[in-house]
Amino acid sequence: MAAKKKGGKPAPKQTKEKAKKETQKIHKVYEVAGEDAKRKNKFCPKCGPGTFMANHKDRSSCGKCGYMEKK
Repeated sequence: MAAKKKGGKPAPKQTKEKAKKETQKIHKVYEVAGEDAKRKNKFCPKCGPGTFMANHKDRSSCGKCGYMEKK
């Protein structure tokens, strides 16, 4: 006779908490004065309008294509 398997409910899977990705806030990218909205960051010259360059202490860089300008 074969050995009897121990039955029962399987242990619940433990889920890891994901770190929330911090998105860029709209008030950090645009400056509103009356009816006009002015962009604070530059656009990437390679990617064109719509892709902002990130501002660092000593450089500006594009996260899409990797273009970098030193300040």
